[in-house]
Amino acid sequence: MKELHSFGWYASKISPHLPKKAFKPVPARLLGGLAYLIITIGSMVAIGLFNLPFIVNLGLSLIIGASFASLGFLGHEILHGTVVRKAWLRNFLGGICFWPLVTGPKLWRKWHNMTHHVHTQDEENDPDTWLTKDKVDKSSVLRFIYRLPFSVRAFFEFLSLTFTFTLHSTRMFFIYVKEFKPKKQWSVWMQFILPWATWIGLMFFVGLTTWMFIFFVPLLIANAIVMGYISTNHRLNPQVPVNDPLANSLSVTVPKWVDVLHFNFSYHTEHHLFPSMSSKYYPMVKDHIKKNWPHLYHEMPMSSALKALWKTPRIYYKGKELIDPRDDMVYGSLGYGLDYEEIEPRSRMEDTPTDKKKA
Repeated sequence: MKELHSFGWYASKISPHLPKKAFKPVPARLLGGLAYLIITIGSMVAIGLFNLPFIVNLGLSLIIGASFASLGFLGHEILHGTVVRKAWLRNFLGGICFWPLVTGPKLWRKWHNMTHHVHTQDEENDPDTWLTKDKVDKSSVLRFIYRLPFSVRAFFEFLSLTFTFTLHSTRMFFIYVKEFKPKKQWSVWMQFILPWATWIGLMFFVGLTTWMFIFFVPLLIANAIVMGYISTNHRLNPQVPVNDPLANSLSVTVPKWVDVLHFNFSYHTEHHLFPSMSSKYYPMVKDHIKKNWPHLYHEMPMSSALKALWKTPRIYYKGKELIDPRDDMVYGSLGYGLDYEEIEPRSRMEDTPTDKKKA
């Protein structure tokens, strides 16, 4: 097994070489959020007040959806404390940014900051990691799903990106709301109910057709954009016993203008090393990682990462590999045999008898 290190170990090696300003909040990021709010509200008003052609409404829906996603990326930064430090202001601004994605700030901090970041790619404790073969084998429903042809599953998995974030967020709410102290649960409930009440109430105010363009279609678009990143963050990486960001995380590359629009969300390994640092400084962190551990750093174009996701199954086999139970074919993960430019599976029959017993 490769030697693994915690994110703190890597951070301690890089921190002395970074400027002090990199560890301070960057409130100027809020200007981007203000711009997205203006664009979103303006587009919604245009759809609601003017009898625009279908294609124009659809175009405005695309703009709203893209703005929803970018507000979510900013909300992610805010709730990590990299924009403002005061807790009440952080939760207020983060709540506004996550309102279109109907996710409450307290839930997000509990689920994402305090659980996912602490237990990244841990088979049992990371709420965002994918299934293992053992868990699939124990479920008749999952066994049925994974009997479907690989290409069919890949198609529906990608189609599901249009609603996965909303669905998973709702599931996380019902899992984690019970873990809040009774006195705080009411606020977590309110942060869950109010966004849904707002958007559903808007439907009765503007009518179903207008609402589809103002919220429903944009929500699908926002889900697809957000999940396009989230699905590449870790799903090609192995499950690991140590929270090692260079082993369990992937950074993707996108055009510079996309990084500007998405608040450098593509720098995901960097984010897991320094979650409390503004993503403004992640290019600097990336340079230090590639200088010190170029053989461990995982990076690829977003398009290549999505293609690799399409061509590999989402079931972990012995932690370090992925398996398609229908054909019993095994695929490598990043750092453990996966070449994203030429993906070649092997038959599980090639395992030794000892390996099969362990599996």
